[in-house]
Amino acid sequence: MPHLGSTVHLRALAAAALRPRPGLAPRRDRSAERVVIVSASIGAGHDGAARELERRLTAAGVTVDRYDLLDLLPARIGRAVRDGYHRMLVRAPWVYQHVYTSTERAGGGGPLARALLRTAENRLLDALPADTGAVVSTYPGASRVLGRLRLTGRLDVPVFTYLTDFSVHPLWVAEGVDVHLAAHAVPAAQARALGARDVRVGGPVTDPRFRPAAAGRRRAARARFGLPADAPLALLVAGSWGVGPVRQVALELRDRGAVVPVVVCGRNEALAGQLRADGIEHAYGWVDDMPGLMHAADVLVQNAGGLTSLEAFAAGLPVASYRCIPGHGITNAAALDQAQVAAWIRDPAELRDILSDLIDGPRGLLQREAGRALFAAPGAGPADEIARACRTIGPPPVPPRLDPPSPPAAPAGGAPGRAPVLRRPRPAVRRLAASVTAACALWAGAVGTAVATTGSGPGVIHAIGHTLDLDDDAHPGGPQQETHHS
Repeated sequence: MPHLGSTVHLRALAAAALRPRPGLAPRRDRSAERVVIVSASIGAGHDGAARELERRLTAAGVTVDRYDLLDLLPARIGRAVRDGYHRMLVRAPWVYQHVYTSTERAGGGGPLARALLRTAENRLLDALPADTGAVVSTYPGASRVLGRLRLTGRLDVPVFTYLTDFSVHPLWVAEGVDVHLAAHAVPAAQARALGARDVRVGGPVTDPRFRPAAAGRRRAARARFGLPADAPLALLVAGSWGVGPVRQVALELRDRGAVVPVVVCGRNEALAGQLRADGIEHAYGWVDDMPGLMHAADVLVQNAGGLTSLEAFAAGLPVASYRCIPGHGITNAAALDQAQVAAWIRDPAELRDILSDLIDGPRGLLQREAGRALFAAPGAGPADEIARACRTIGPPPVPPRLDPPSPPAAPAGGAPGRAPVLRRPRPAVRRLAASVTAACALWAGAVGTAVATTGSGPGVIHAIGHTLDLDDDAHPGGPQQETHHS
């Protein structure tokens, strides 16, 4: 681990920023059937959507490459971004709420966030194969990077953004993105209100293992997990990191909800141990067979409104949002409630009655029907839109304020709107300044969070040192890149 005050990371940033870049954007083949998907290993939802899009596109005969935006940031800054976000959610959720609200009011990220994302532009452009026909983002930061590449003329293939959440933060809607794909009319309307020019509703993308189960499969799933055969089961999930007031909700479900809580804690094995010590018998860490666990349950209780909610809709499981995490957890709960696909329980006194209605009452029947109706008919989903349109969308209009370079004339016989354009070289000093500024801002933000949540001087010093540790090995117990859904 570098000592406090080490310059090793500044040297790495300088090397990344000063690395020579080619002067021309790669020429794209009009007949290309390759799609590149850019996600981010922050939680599991963005990667989960990317994996399912990849599976569907591959089944349609399209070659797919996937990249993690965090890996394209210089000097391993991406891991620091992921770790800092995780620490905010766990130690200082009020800080995350403030950041989420302030960026929402501002219509997106500020200049420091833009500087950080610009450090990934050339790396992403260089990573695209020459026969790329379209690029898809499942993460807001990736949409910003790709949209800017389109606007400045350095990327000459269509860009799609798949909106993974039901609520749309302004960061999701980036100028230059050709098409925004939404799971429902509610997020589609939000995206249009934020300025998205082409929004299409195609339903969620979920693993096909998530589907309604017959009574026999339900009994078998309960037996496999050692769950009660006849008791009403509430499946409580808290994302791949196990964040939020999970212990409080688990105890409330047991004591007030008239259900047996079955809790999935993701990578947070310590939380699972605490729950078992609290007397919550069915508490799990990472679970590979989430479809089976959903088949065993009667209702899903969630706090973030991400991919797990969509999977529950596909499995025919009614969903309740309760004691949601700040930021996107609250806005997703509101959007799901507006779409009438999930109940938002705001008052603990309503917990028992609403859960009972979802399990055995008419509300549950209506929600199951609404959830299943989200899923498009074969041939009409997001992957189908991408496969059909990846060779038919031309470059978007370039706003004059960006002052892009003039493209050269199209070669004889070339595709209209697809001529290769000059990539405007960025001076090395400007790249270096942007990288160092972004890194320093990121480090300062992490230290600020540590100071706000650490009560002692030694604790602050430890936190500062921790933020400077960007070695290859992950910290013990820290968040890791997800490869399975929880």
